[in-house]
Amino acid sequence: MIVTTGQLFEVAYGEFAIGAYNINNAEQTMGLFQGCVDSQAPFIIQISKGARAYTDKRLLEAMIRAAAEIFPGVVFAVHLDHGDEETCYDCIDSGFYSGVMIDASHEEFRKNIAITKRVVERAHAVGISVEAELGMLGGVEEKVTGDNPCLTNPDEAERFVRETNCDSLACAIGTSHGAFKFTGGQGIHFDLLEEIRNRLPRGFPLVMHGSSSVPKDEVARINAAGGNLKGASGVDVNQYLPAAKRGVTKINIDTDGRLVWTRVHREHLTANPDEIDFRKPGKVFIAEYAAFIASRNELLGSAGQVDTVRKHVTAN
Repeated sequence: MIVTTGQLFEVAYGEFAIGAYNINNAEQTMGLFQGCVDSQAPFIIQISKGARAYTDKRLLEAMIRAAAEIFPGVVFAVHLDHGDEETCYDCIDSGFYSGVMIDASHEEFRKNIAITKRVVERAHAVGISVEAELGMLGGVEEKVTGDNPCLTNPDEAERFVRETNCDSLACAIGTSHGAFKFTGGQGIHFDLLEEIRNRLPRGFPLVMHGSSSVPKDEVARINAAGGNLKGASGVDVNQYLPAAKRGVTKINIDTDGRLVWTRVHREHLTANPDEIDFRKPGKVFIAEYAAFIASRNELLGSAGQVDTVRKHVTAN
């Protein structure tokens, strides 16, 4: 069952967060679906511009449709991650996506409003939810670069949501993209998160990008198998639910999946230098990624919520 992100957020708000996971290939797709079936969690499949260009956007759509047949009973949204205006329109017109993110956060405030408003009008005309972004995260992931992170201004957030009519807002509250998120005592600014929430309409969904935890054991195993990730760090997983209780209904996790993929393949190829059958580490990754997804859904509070979401959607 493909639903809009807005439908998921109606159930999740203030109680738990929906995991938003990026996919690029068949192995990630299978692992994601299996992990969400195992944990009985609703979820959001995120497709970035980079993923759409990696093979072909039509191949990604076909894999998702096939996975939904292989794993009946799943409830999920298909969402464009960090889209520009042109890509948003392409996804809206495709008839496949149930949500899009317009990221004009790098633009001047008034231009961000204008671009977002145009995308919202186009998307709402066909029943698609729109996520927008205000403020800029640091770090690098995909083609998203934030060299000069800028936290979201609560006054601007209030005006932005009112003027654009977007369905959810990605805020810069201290997280960052990639595997090198924090130094020293940096982390999520819960005081800023609460201030933004209190300035927006009651129940308005907030989104947290750059939320991978960058597990130290994954980094250590990658480095032991020939990697060179020094100083990698991420978000404390124990902050997921506190953020959800403060209005964050969508939490993006991408880098952690890349770490699992890298660790599995590095270890396999190091232990088996004469191996050329890529299906062997691929099968290991699917199982490992499924277990990782299930563990994150538990931490987000979304595990066991799929029936609740399904009942809500069918009743409305």
